[in-house]
Amino acid sequence: MNIRPIIVMGVSGCGKTTAGEALALHFGVTYIEGDALHPAENVAKMAGGTPLNDDDRWPWLEKIGAALKTHRGGAVATCSSLKKMYRDMLRATAGDGLRFVFVKCSKEVLEERMQARKGHFMPPSLLASQLAALEDPGGEAGVVTVNGDAGHEEIMREIIGGLEAGR
Repeated sequence: MNIRPIIVMGVSGCGKTTAGEALALHFGVTYIEGDALHPAENVAKMAGGTPLNDDDRWPWLEKIGAALKTHRGGAVATCSSLKKMYRDMLRATAGDGLRFVFVKCSKEVLEERMQARKGHFMPPSLLASQLAALEDPGGEAGVVTVNGDAGHEEIMREIIGGLEAGR
């Protein structure tokens, strides 16, 4: 299947990986785990409880955009894409037609999920910095926003419905 590239975005703990993997499987395209493209320095910084800054993120964002561009039949990637300038850069790097799925969650659900997960480098203490940096993409073209507080099946129905409706 040939689909436009998609980035599943949102703060840590919103369910990007779960939704991204399911979406790639649904469309039969490649899944790209954005966290796996972070340089070791970024991972160490976050694991140590220090938020990334713009300079830390630019090379990572370029890798994600370039990875999406190499998959001509379409791909789904995960990336926090917190700021509009990051999304604009990803649009420019990945090429025409990049779409975003914003998994929007309440702070309470995010805190609960981050406390429960094991083995992830991002500590719950960095959630506040991610929420502070997040610029809601509502109103931007090519963005589908879904309720991340819902169950997985409902989230996937919202995502697929939104993408198919061209929202």
